[in-house]
Amino acid sequence: MGSSEPRTLVLGMAPVRAVDVALAASNPAFHVKLNQDALSLIGRSRDVLERTAASGQRVYGLNTLLGSGRDTDVEEKSLLTYQVQVVRYHNSGVGSYLDRPAARAVILARLVGFSRGGSGVRPETANFYAGLLNRGVLPAIPREGSVGSSDLAQLAAVAAVAIGEGEAFDADGALVPGAKALADAGIQPLVLAPGEALALVSANAYSVGAGTLALLRLQHLAKLADVALSLSLETIARYDGGGNLSPFSPAIQAAKAVDGQGDSAAAVRHLLSGGWMEDVRPEVSVQDALSFRAAPQTHGAFRSLVTQLGVALEVELNGRGDNPLVDVESGLMVSGGNFQPMQLALAFEGLRVALAHVGISSERRIAKLYPPQRAIRARHLQAASTQVSSAGSGTGTGSESSPASALAQEELPGLLWYSAAGLLAELKFLAAPATLGAPTLSADVEDHSTLAPLALQQLEKSVEVLEKLLTIEALTASYLLLEAGAAQPLGKGTGVVVGRLADVLADRPSAPDLVERARTELRGAVGQVFPESEEGVGSW
Repeated sequence: MGSSEPRTLVLGMAPVRAVDVALAASNPAFHVKLNQDALSLIGRSRDVLERTAASGQRVYGLNTLLGSGRDTDVEEKSLLTYQVQVVRYHNSGVGSYLDRPAARAVILARLVGFSRGGSGVRPETANFYAGLLNRGVLPAIPREGSVGSSDLAQLAAVAAVAIGEGEAFDADGALVPGAKALADAGIQPLVLAPGEALALVSANAYSVGAGTLALLRLQHLAKLADVALSLSLETIARYDGGGNLSPFSPAIQAAKAVDGQGDSAAAVRHLLSGGWMEDVRPEVSVQDALSFRAAPQTHGAFRSLVTQLGVALEVELNGRGDNPLVDVESGLMVSGGNFQPMQLALAFEGLRVALAHVGISSERRIAKLYPPQRAIRARHLQAASTQVSSAGSGTGTGSESSPASALAQEELPGLLWYSAAGLLAELKFLAAPATLGAPTLSADVEDHSTLAPLALQQLEKSVEVLEKLLTIEALTASYLLLEAGAAQPLGKGTGVVVGRLADVLADRPSAPDLVERARTELRGAVGQVFPESEEGVGSW
């Protein structure tokens, strides 16, 4: 799928997949459309709200104030003005702004919520949000401001632009008034009807939308972890007599049904297939260290939690988290607590601990790769010393490159292990609980929060850190495998990865550039060695 290829995500009555939200948010060429079934349900939902309002029934946020003012009525003549006040009051986020994919994910996640029929917005309001996505309007959405009981501040930033206020980014990335962004896109500001302001801001669309983007990166990390492990297995087999593959055998995996464990072991077997390690090696160590031997258990548990995150995200996407909830079946509006995404917040929490465990194993494997690297360094230094002596005695040809230059072109930066250790320390720090620290708010009415956004932001940092750590492992192992030469063929998968990293190593960039370039190559390599049929984005 090319990044500029036009595609349409059609929202209807069928379940929405988290991966589809992530792909559509990541690609500004995607258009979004509500089909007639969705628009009909949204219309029926709005009818319920309007009948309830006409009946005079007191309903939270429809004709009452919010939070601790929940029992204070709003006069009918003030309802339209009240909508603008609700948006302005909640548009109070701080911090840096979300990038384009995350901002699009927020809008799209809220639009999906409208399509479930629990919000009571008008069909034209839902279509307006689709228009923001389709015409490239990018509200400036601050990262901080939500405690995870609806992402009020982030969604109010979107709603402010929708009503012609707030700020947005233009095509050049400059901040402009929201009214100008709408005008440039040929869109008239939205005039909110009673009850719509709360419906626009009361949802977890930041945690859910940005969470789908994190899900894609976590799925990549699950594969990258097995790639790095496989490279290290081949390396210790070449240099240390290790690399026992029995822990990855189908018999071991069948003996204990841990979700994800068999998938990890199968991935390693796939990567090493066709290589010399498939042959029986009587000299192989009886057992490797646990960072190798128990890696399927560690990586498998991580994979299992990634799957659970996908489930939690799709529960939120396909559920109705609105408060008050418009229940079309009964024709009632009901107060509840579905805006509290506890399952999702705990999924973010658990994954950070899992990422730390994957990182611990990776750093321990890197440590075991350094004795051979030190031996290679000593050999290079000895060769350089000999070359210097020859040059000093006048026996050199004069055409050789300098010893220092030759060494620099061949040697991996020796302190990458130190960087790996520092990254691991950060992973452990990031694994601390994030969801337990919310204070009580609104005169002790809002006395529990999930802090899902903070848990997500810490997870995003953990993903970034672990990707660098696994990249260092893959680089270290690939360097040693290249030094060992081609006497013994690598696995079909690992050979591809080493080939792609060889070009990066040959260019000898500085350590930061080395790791960043290797990360880019590994993203491509993972897709190459794990070819999967593209499901694309569903149209329902």
